[in-house]
Amino acid sequence: MALIHRRRLLAWLASCSAGSAAAMPIASLAQGGRFPQRPVSLWVPWPAGGATDLTMRLLAELAGQKLGQRVIVENRSGAGGTLAMPVLQQAAPDGYTISQLPQPVLRAPHVQKVLWDPIRDTTPILQLTGVTFGIVVPAGSDLRSVDDLFAWARNRPGELTIATNGVGTTPHVVMDDLFGRRNLSYTHVPYKGTAEQMLAVSSGQVMVGVNSNGFAPYVDSGKLRLLATFGQHRTQRWPQVPTLKELGHGVVATSPYGLVGPRGMPAEVVQVLHDAFKAALNDPVHVAELAKYDQSVDYLGPDDYGRAMREAYAAEKRTVERLGLARGGSGG
Repeated sequence: MALIHRRRLLAWLASCSAGSAAAMPIASLAQGGRFPQRPVSLWVPWPAGGATDLTMRLLAELAGQKLGQRVIVENRSGAGGTLAMPVLQQAAPDGYTISQLPQPVLRAPHVQKVLWDPIRDTTPILQLTGVTFGIVVPAGSDLRSVDDLFAWARNRPGELTIATNGVGTTPHVVMDDLFGRRNLSYTHVPYKGTAEQMLAVSSGQVMVGVNSNGFAPYVDSGKLRLLATFGQHRTQRWPQVPTLKELGHGVVATSPYGLVGPRGMPAEVVQVLHDAFKAALNDPVHVAELAKYDQSVDYLGPDDYGRAMREAYAAEKRTVERLGLARGGSGG
């Protein structure tokens, strides 16, 4: 009799399991229900409330719907967007800890001693998008062109104050390049986040701001004037604003970024995360959010993204050597 009851119990459990599986997200089924079983932490190495943070939070929400588990955004700002790397280095490669990978992560080991390697210590998941960089000044500023910046620096050495989103970031490197070619100097004012930086520029605390994406609302509202952008072509949003390339400066910078996990993540887990975030990336709601900051989808899968990361890492080395910024190398 006990055997009969046991068989009935097993049959009932099996039917419950089958019914639950039918309602489970496809991504979980791809892992036989093993991943994910709890929330995933997505580290964003920028302050809460900035443009990248806002778009990543929406992406996380949409991806969580596909995964059947929440994707919780964790912020760790500072050090030019590199502070998520130590988190990845210490995390288990189980898919529950992932991070946005901004361009400075691929540059930092070439300019300072760090204990991590962006290629060795990560597992690529997918590339998401790139950014629109620009140079902005307060609406009432007398500086109306990039040449005006050079003229001011030439006439008043060291007095021009330029804010960026951190030491070693793409805006910082580009401005050092532009001014260094002309043997001009400026005072660099690094900020941890875009919102804080844009408030400082619009209020006149600093004369010039160089950043990505987050300046859009300030430009559109008339608080800031956009002097130039860094893309290959003029933006659709501000077609009247020239690029650094067309101004003859030979600079194109979009700093594509994506998602990575710790090194050694199983391919099956990578695939589940990739599929969920790819669907979220292309969701019309997310695409519309990117458009607010003049961004568009720039997708690459795990293999292609890994190849792009390696190429960008090598290119960053050449850049910092050309600018004379190389100091030491990556450790560990």
